[in-house]
Amino acid sequence: MVADCLTFLFENHETIRYQIQEMMRVEQIVRERDILHEIETYNELLGHGGDIGVTVLIGFDDPAERDLKLARWQALPQHLYLVGADGRRIRAIWDPRQVSERRLSSVQYLKFAVQGAAPAACGVDFAGEVVGETALTAAQREALDADLGERD
Repeated sequence: MVADCLTFLFENHETIRYQIQEMMRVEQIVRERDILHEIETYNELLGHGGDIGVTVLIGFDDPAERDLKLARWQALPQHLYLVGADGRRIRAIWDPRQVSERRLSSVQYLKFAVQGAAPAACGVDFAGEVVGETALTAAQREALDADLGERD
């Protein structure tokens, strides 16, 4: 959790498989071409070539507060980052389709060019709106290194 309202979920083959299966179950998808479409769509969430895919969930318990923040935070993706092992900030790469003229989606699918190395922390520096940084544990970094190693 970063700044008490942002959850960074690092994607790997297992998390993507689960999301595809859940979508098939919820949407009752059974035709092969529809399943292949889901696989292609969700595979875009995985990082490739040393990148890492991250789903960021923006969470507020109060629906009115959430609506207000999502309307004001359209520039949020530009302010999300990971901290590399060398201390540099690695900015998010995001899909502009996740931001409408009115609001930001509460679920952001991002990629970070970590060059195959697990980050040390997750952060946000949206001054005047939301600021914070959370260090990853050694176990989290080891798991991310393993995930990144599987993609080589």
